[in-house]
Amino acid sequence: MKIFVTGGTGFIGMNLMRRLIGTDHRVTCLVRAGSDISVLEKSGVDLVYGDVTDPDSFSSAMRGHDCLINLANVYSFWEADPKVYHRVNVVGTRNVLEAACAAEISKVVHVSTAGIYGKPDEVPFNEGSEPGPEQFSEYFRSKYDSDLIAWEMHKNKRLPLVMVYPAAVLGPGDPKATGQYILRIVKRRLPARLLEDSVFTFVHVDDVAEIIYQAALKENNIGEKYLAGKFQHTFGDINRMVGEIAEVALPALSLPGFAVMPMAWLLTRIADITKRPPLWGMALDQMRVMKEGVRADGSKAERELGIEYTPVREAIKEAIASCMNP
Repeated sequence: MKIFVTGGTGFIGMNLMRRLIGTDHRVTCLVRAGSDISVLEKSGVDLVYGDVTDPDSFSSAMRGHDCLINLANVYSFWEADPKVYHRVNVVGTRNVLEAACAAEISKVVHVSTAGIYGKPDEVPFNEGSEPGPEQFSEYFRSKYDSDLIAWEMHKNKRLPLVMVYPAAVLGPGDPKATGQYILRIVKRRLPARLLEDSVFTFVHVDDVAEIIYQAALKENNIGEKYLAGKFQHTFGDINRMVGEIAEVALPALSLPGFAVMPMAWLLTRIADITKRPPLWGMALDQMRVMKEGVRADGSKAERELGIEYTPVREAIKEAIASCMNP
């Protein structure tokens, strides 16, 4: 099978590429100028230089492929220019999916996020749950909008769509929100424990990569959705595991939501003025997401794709090891 991948240099993307490298599949990866492609250059993967916001840079290269795996997106909870969420996550997604239709790709695996569900009535929610009325960050809202585009194209343009929705992803080498949170605890750079009663569903990055891969391979699953994640823990649980594994003392102070949110609002307003990320990672959107939590049931991936989820403690252990030995 010939597979075209976007977003292959990101956190989930690099783990997926490692899964694909060494298989019998021929893999092409769309990469932006300036991305770290050192691993991909050594692997024999075909590289196409371009950007999802510029369809002319990749549309012709997608022709002749059997499968598209679309991971390209801006994943963050604060940006100096918030318009980038719409530009990349919404317009960029439309560009990629329209190119897939034109190239007559046989299967499109689009990677979304469990955060698009917000807080449904069902707890934990599953693939068939109706999303709640609100998504709690600009990132989640942009992903929700891009999902609507994908499903509209599936319905009206026969886009051969399969969707994967990762929960909170953990693992080694995570440069994003969860990885930075763990790093701050390990390095004792967090002034207080935050929102310890909030519950999240966590998943090892390798498990997400495997779900994406198996969703691409599985026959007769066009139109299916797969949540990625199983184990539910409070942030208090996560804090304790990080402290035990890293053998560091946790911050003595614990801040509940009524104290966290005003502080996050102030730090975010300062960041908007200075154009530098909020102190301690306390972006208002990130604190909203942490406060509301994500409780997802990813057991469908176990049943239909043969996934065995890695315990969260093991994912944290590997994440800490990568913090200590970057």
